[in-house]
Amino acid sequence: MDDGTLSLIILALTVAVFVWNKLPVEVVAVLTALALWATGVLGFPAVISGFGDPVVVFIASLFVVSEGVDSTGVTAWAGQAIVRYAGTTRTRLLLAVCGLCAVLTALITLNGSVAALLPLVVMLAVRIGEPPSRMLMPLTFAGSAGSLLMLTGTPVNIIVSEAASKAGAGEFAFFSFAVVGVPLVIGTIAIAVLAGPRLLPAARPVNPPADLALHAETLGLHYSRSEAFYRLRIRELSPLLGQEARELDLTPYPDLVVVGVQDTQGRYHVDAALGVGDVLVVNGPPEQVRSLTADAGLAVSRVPGRVEDLMTRDTGVIEVVVPPRSSLVGETVFPGMHRGPDLVIVAVQRMGKDRGKRPTRLAEGDALLVHGVWPALEELTKDRDVLLVDSPELIRRQAVPWGPKASLAVAILAAMVVLLATGAVPPAMAGLLAATATVLTGVVRPQRAYRAISWQIIVLIGALIPLSTAIQTSGGADRIADLIVEAVGPGRPYLLLLALFLLTAALGQVVSNTATVLIVAPIAVAAAQGTGTSVQPVLMLVAVAGAASLLTPIATPANMMIMNPAGYRFGDYWKLGLPVLLWWLLTALVVIPLVWRF
Repeated sequence: MDDGTLSLIILALTVAVFVWNKLPVEVVAVLTALALWATGVLGFPAVISGFGDPVVVFIASLFVVSEGVDSTGVTAWAGQAIVRYAGTTRTRLLLAVCGLCAVLTALITLNGSVAALLPLVVMLAVRIGEPPSRMLMPLTFAGSAGSLLMLTGTPVNIIVSEAASKAGAGEFAFFSFAVVGVPLVIGTIAIAVLAGPRLLPAARPVNPPADLALHAETLGLHYSRSEAFYRLRIRELSPLLGQEARELDLTPYPDLVVVGVQDTQGRYHVDAALGVGDVLVVNGPPEQVRSLTADAGLAVSRVPGRVEDLMTRDTGVIEVVVPPRSSLVGETVFPGMHRGPDLVIVAVQRMGKDRGKRPTRLAEGDALLVHGVWPALEELTKDRDVLLVDSPELIRRQAVPWGPKASLAVAILAAMVVLLATGAVPPAMAGLLAATATVLTGVVRPQRAYRAISWQIIVLIGALIPLSTAIQTSGGADRIADLIVEAVGPGRPYLLLLALFLLTAALGQVVSNTATVLIVAPIAVAAAQGTGTSVQPVLMLVAVAGAASLLTPIATPANMMIMNPAGYRFGDYWKLGLPVLLWWLLTALVVIPLVWRF
């Protein structure tokens, strides 16, 4: 049995196991690569070469760049802008996010735009009570259509443009793809809005992400804080030195209340004499605080009263719980008390009841509201003495739009787009430069960059690229294509377009669209020349069909990205994907011949 036949058998078995849906998709991909090696279709270097492919490097780098955009609050800012425009209705939100994904895909490719918008769309779906499965597939399909808005939307466009140039027909202009792309985007979004509720499952992820965009307001209602606290530090020569807090004469300041005293070691005390550096925490009218500060020679700092005021670009507020066997059990704390240089306790609750301003001796299960700078709050994730109710990182990226390094993240993204648009460097290099800049500038820390990469997708793509190579080099795809070309015959350009669309779209559901178009493009050129048809309309149709990765989750990494967050199964994709694919076919057969004559 020759290699071409073996490669087609392995392809058929791979598709069957994918549809069976009993094994993880990345395991199926690795087994496919091993089968190519075991049957001798490919040597060992070729089997593992996919993991070093520029496409894999590019996709991995896009995850890092997208993490920078998301973690700095850019997507939260975009989400708030969308909500302001679209409100909370499903139709308007779907129109807004799908349109945004289409435009963004044209700039940073489908995988990058879906990776950046995925957490935002899930958050919006949760907020309006809509299953994420009803929004994520339309988002990805609209992005696929958006890849045909300009030359740099997908590597497929570049491949067909170069193929047209080599065939003597000239390259496609930068925005020429938009002639087909615009009606594809409009039609895809319309189908998703009108037919999506009936065709898409109402699945929800097993562990849906929390909507933390209104986190500060939620905590504000739960803890009912409104008054600010003032921390008054005792200076040298202050007349309060040597006095005990309970003996202080505050008659001139009748509305001031001493909440507690904290010594230079951070401990609570009321009986010891006040010393230099001790902090007196008070609550009361600002004018009386200013008077006391001036009269007693104190240094003052303010802790805002409203929880909403504690959430800024630089500082935040989180809720922690004292677990069993914590060293905090038995320690006395009070609102306004510092824990280390960067954290301050804002409120204390026991069994759901606020302890108010009085000092509290901590017990197991007590809840503390803690305020501080974001890095200090994130360090609490490593503290075994407290349990965090919500992740500071998730709170910051959802509740704080346009964070401290958001502008830098957007600048890096813009620079990458310029490199991709101008073709100054290969796409993989542009992504790698942007990812490196994201880490070096501190937008994303190295450990977070590793966690941001979806290794399932990397393994899936890297292990399936050898299958594309095998089909191409063994002649397996040529056999199928030759049969189609023979069946079409000369003088039937529309039938040729239909045949090539079906071939490209079918291969594209199980093989990467880049590999599919690399396989089909030379066949399409030969078929066009053999039937006396112009090369440009044939190659433009191949570009459209190559981007139509709509029927399976393995058709494109973007389809895989949304599978788990939406709770999709393998067989869910074709239900919406098939009518969208038919719209793409109709658009291609009608629009392309009007612009590029046969």
